[in-house]
Amino acid sequence: MPADLVRFEDLELDVRRYSLRRGGRTLKLERIPMELLLLLVGRPGEIVTREEIIEKLWGRDVFLDTDNGINTAIRKVRQALRDDPEQPRFVQTIPGKGYRFIAPIGEAPNQPLLAELRSAPSPTTESAGAVRVAQVPQKSQIRKSPVWVATWVLVVLTAISAGVAYRHFARIRWVREQALPQIQQLVINRRPVDAYLLLRRAKQLNPNDPALKRLESLDFWPFQIRSNPPAAAVFLRDYNQPDADWQYLGKTPLEDIHLVHDHYVIRFRKDGYETADIATASSRVELNLYPAGSVPARMVRIPGGVVSLLGGAGSNPKLDDFLIDKYEVTNQEFKKFVDAGGYRDPKYWKQPFVNGTHTLHYEQAMVLFRDKTDRSGPSTWELGSFPSGQEDYPVSGVSWYEAAAYAEFVGKSLPTVYHWYQAAFTRDMLFSDILFRSNFSGKGPAPVGSFPGIGPFGTYDMAGNVKEWCFNASADRRYILGGASTDFSYMYQEPDARPPFERSSTNGIRLVKYLRSEPLPDALSAPISNVQRTIDYRKAKPVSDTTFRIYQGLYSYDPTPLEAKIESEDDSAPEWKKLRVSFNAAYGNERVPAYLFLPKNVPPPYQTVVYFPHGAAQAFHSIEEGQFEGVDFLVRAGRAVMFPIYKDSYERLGVVPDPGTIAYRDETIQQSKDLRRAVDYLDTRTDIDHNRLAYYAVSWGADLGSIMVAIENRIKVAVLVAGGCDPDKELPEADPMNFAPHVRVPTILLNGRYDFMFPLDTCQEPLFHALGTPPQNKRLVLFDSGHSPPETPKMKETLDWLDKYLGPVK
Repeated sequence: MPADLVRFEDLELDVRRYSLRRGGRTLKLERIPMELLLLLVGRPGEIVTREEIIEKLWGRDVFLDTDNGINTAIRKVRQALRDDPEQPRFVQTIPGKGYRFIAPIGEAPNQPLLAELRSAPSPTTESAGAVRVAQVPQKSQIRKSPVWVATWVLVVLTAISAGVAYRHFARIRWVREQALPQIQQLVINRRPVDAYLLLRRAKQLNPNDPALKRLESLDFWPFQIRSNPPAAAVFLRDYNQPDADWQYLGKTPLEDIHLVHDHYVIRFRKDGYETADIATASSRVELNLYPAGSVPARMVRIPGGVVSLLGGAGSNPKLDDFLIDKYEVTNQEFKKFVDAGGYRDPKYWKQPFVNGTHTLHYEQAMVLFRDKTDRSGPSTWELGSFPSGQEDYPVSGVSWYEAAAYAEFVGKSLPTVYHWYQAAFTRDMLFSDILFRSNFSGKGPAPVGSFPGIGPFGTYDMAGNVKEWCFNASADRRYILGGASTDFSYMYQEPDARPPFERSSTNGIRLVKYLRSEPLPDALSAPISNVQRTIDYRKAKPVSDTTFRIYQGLYSYDPTPLEAKIESEDDSAPEWKKLRVSFNAAYGNERVPAYLFLPKNVPPPYQTVVYFPHGAAQAFHSIEEGQFEGVDFLVRAGRAVMFPIYKDSYERLGVVPDPGTIAYRDETIQQSKDLRRAVDYLDTRTDIDHNRLAYYAVSWGADLGSIMVAIENRIKVAVLVAGGCDPDKELPEADPMNFAPHVRVPTILLNGRYDFMFPLDTCQEPLFHALGTPPQNKRLVLFDSGHSPPETPKMKETLDWLDKYLGPVK
């Protein structure tokens, strides 16, 4: 082997040329990660501490965020080596100490070269701005007179004192001029672990700095982290930085760790006990650890306690500890049930087959549980098996009965609604964070665990991917929770129930195992009425025309100047051009941002759709986070889309007022004014067809649709998706039912027959009948779905309606 090469597995490290190659191809690795790799390779099998890494790569007197620098360098080394930190082949993390290179060095280990790597000098202190003292030849020192020697010693001591002083003031400058603003920015950018590491480094250098103490008191809270038994190693990472390295905090109990109040994932590790991950925003964490082997593979243990359904319905039972699947049941797991003759063996099918008013025999029911080729299996399978390459995808296309039979086959149970909610939510679980990291892509299921949205106790995909059948009934339906990839993201927390024979491609399975030997109490397995307590609008009477005109006056505003501005243009999308604009609000001194999407496949003037989004607008911070998906079909079909950022949504998100309050009424009025000012802006553009404007809204926006359309008379047609009457009791000035009779334009409602949020009989139908639109110009289209209508039929109905009343796009 050449003297300048070190080989391990299929990689070749060329020390002289400072390069790393795999199969003859040079891999990109920056200077700091390359130096770190050289350092680790030079000491194979030995622990290289973080302190040694700092000294070798940066020097002792460099006042940088070296903790974060090491983490970044290690991550880049692992990326280049294709190394998994959970199952490393090359670089092993030694918690609380450092790192170790564990791959065998190739034949002829080249000891002189390794020795050279080990003895590589650390960076000179000049790079940190420190003073270096020159070495004086010994003979010259001997020949000098005592006076000269004393003078020289004084010079040396003065230089040393100057160097010490320089380093002291350099630390102070770095803390105040660099560390403090960086920490504040990290807090703002929601990178709390990096902020904690930089704060810790700054406190080491200047612990008594008053500005640093003030920052800590304002932004960092005291955290207590405990375990039973104690002495468990604790590791931390940001919830919203799933690829970040775990940071070792110490061993439990940790009584005085100061962290930003944010959302974290905490890992507990102790020899002889199961490793546990939890997601939390609580500043007080206490976790019970369980002996190794006591938790079955691919399951997690959920602590018991009193559980309250989000809608407030039903009892508030106290649950015992239980186990739940860490992941949704996969295709390859369900295939074992099929191959074992699960569909042919009645012993697994213990629930009566009730289809509406009829009870079916076992043989009659089995005829209904067929795949695409009429073989036994989920509706999404063919020839009795899943699509090639989808072993780790969640099984989907199963009825409630198939899910229950599979549970019997593996000796587990379908979770009750109470147990599902206990595993999915805690009081300190930040609702919006898990949505950012879960599969609501609209593109169908993904392999289980491939999205990093972790639940409070270590589960994955409880938000999105596929919906998960639960045991409890609601009338003639069964609960199915968590939402699917094609659902609106807030369906993670919203209840849903479907006919037990339904075999939608979005229906999947997650199972539990109860630790108690006796059957569950009836209170837990009994049917649960609709957990969303909605108002029954069947006997609602809208206000008189005279009263409505008073309400209408509340929504008026003076025609003040818009002072509109185009802030940016993005022409990168193949099908549209995106403009970010802003204009003066009709209230206060605020500016309203808006996005205008102009189609490229048709000439102006454009028919234009004004969009009002669903409730995720009050969870996400930007429409760039996938919030235009599901609306983009309107632009692809040739119409412009105006997307205002309404008051208390996305980047204007503030404290959302409670329904039924004066503040909520005032916010609704402001949102109506935002929509009307957006139309005012469209009126100023010559590339917009001002006589062909439509209102398109989903859920929240559809709920408010009758208010928006009744107040804005320039709207010519409306499409309300997954909407209805307001499920909460609102003040009459903000109650959509009082505005519905004054909607005159053609309006179509696209709804799910089994919607719990806006029930068909008490909400959808009353609103539809109250609309002032002539009967021949309004439609209620029902889909066999829950709150989220199926995507393709929804798009077809929408485009057909717009074509009918605005005319086809030219």
